[in-house]
Amino acid sequence: MTSSSTQSHASLVEFGQKHVTKGLGRVVEAVMQKGEGSYVTLGDGRKMLDFTSGIGVTNLGHCHPKVSKAAADQCMNIVHAQCSIGFHEPYLQLIQRLLPMMPHPSLDSFFFWNSGSEAVEGAIKMARAVTGRQNIINMQGAYHGRTFGAMAVTKSKTIYSEGVHPLMPGVFTVPYPFWHQLGVPSDTPSSKISEMCLNQLSLLLSQSTNPKDTAAIIIEPVLGEGGYVPAPKEFLQGLRDICDKHGILLIIDEVQSGYGRTGKTYAIEYSGVRPDILLTAKGLANGFPLSGVISRKEITDKLKPGSMGGTYAGNAVSCAAAVAAADVMKEENILENVNARSKELFSALNALRSDPKFAPAILDVRGQGLMVAIEFASPAGATPYDTFRNPSVPEKLASRVAKKCVEKGLLILTTSVYEVIRFIPPLNISQEDLAKGCKIFAEAVEEVVREG
Repeated sequence: MTSSSTQSHASLVEFGQKHVTKGLGRVVEAVMQKGEGSYVTLGDGRKMLDFTSGIGVTNLGHCHPKVSKAAADQCMNIVHAQCSIGFHEPYLQLIQRLLPMMPHPSLDSFFFWNSGSEAVEGAIKMARAVTGRQNIINMQGAYHGRTFGAMAVTKSKTIYSEGVHPLMPGVFTVPYPFWHQLGVPSDTPSSKISEMCLNQLSLLLSQSTNPKDTAAIIIEPVLGEGGYVPAPKEFLQGLRDICDKHGILLIIDEVQSGYGRTGKTYAIEYSGVRPDILLTAKGLANGFPLSGVISRKEITDKLKPGSMGGTYAGNAVSCAAAVAAADVMKEENILENVNARSKELFSALNALRSDPKFAPAILDVRGQGLMVAIEFASPAGATPYDTFRNPSVPEKLASRVAKKCVEKGLLILTTSVYEVIRFIPPLNISQEDLAKGCKIFAEAVEEVVREG
């Protein structure tokens, strides 16, 4: 295969379509050649405004100069300092940066891995090992990854586990406090929704998995792939109370919602709830593979040396990038920008929702910070029993709107089994670029609704 400089974009795409596994899906049939800030440039010359951030990874924009320089400098020092052989400085520096950013001071023990899925695997293993219990409780609609343990606690779509059962045993699922899954109106008070779900959890502990057999409850404080639904404060506090009562560990999965995405460093801060294990990844190193399993020393001291590890775990280059990313978060006042841009994004989406031309087609606008979703109505619904079917609206609104956005120069993603589009722009996106993306999105909605 010749270099990309001498090979046409079309032939590169054709080569990829032939030789890259069909198990991967793509938003565009194109080669992404350059990323800078809130934009990516494709091999065919298109410059795309990126409201995906690599699915919540390039939170500081593509190729942030300080982060990229830190990684490049580290490459000339040491690249692979294997974690089971010795410490390396960026690993320890990253812990120093993260300690003051933790949602609770008890979180003081760190293990860095490569991906969110691996972090989930590590948390499940840790919970089982330190409690001596086996069962894990997860949430309906959750996404935790595609490896076998993570796949077993993923309940957002069947595509992730289709055809590969049996999965890891000992997993029990309870409803997440999401009005659509529960079949109640979107304006149902959060306290009522929380009460319904906590009641189901209590029944589960009486009917299916005894608390003394239950190692952990795992939850995303903002449901990710399941539809960008923030968990009510009352529900998270109820989980904490149940875990405290029965000695169950509470695993808070902030792989997507963490590291500034929701307007706080970690979304769990909105509830004041203390995690027993906190999972972080995606934006942690702004594009370099890195995840973290963070707990408290009294828990991790129960682990046997050698029980955790991984060839590339806590890679020195990724950790150096993450140290720089942590510095940028502070120096560039990233959280302030998230909260300012969040207000503008919600305002733009709610304006669409209140417009009589679109109102029947829009069920909900929700999220936190710059982790935001709009849910459209559907004539068919997610199931034949979907309470919120609306025969008068166009079919497949979310995917059609997303496709139209791409045609207009905006990368954006759908999510969940419902008609949902998610907004994941860079956390440092400018007011101008956010407004540009919102304008493209509004135009796409108008055109698809008009087409019917």
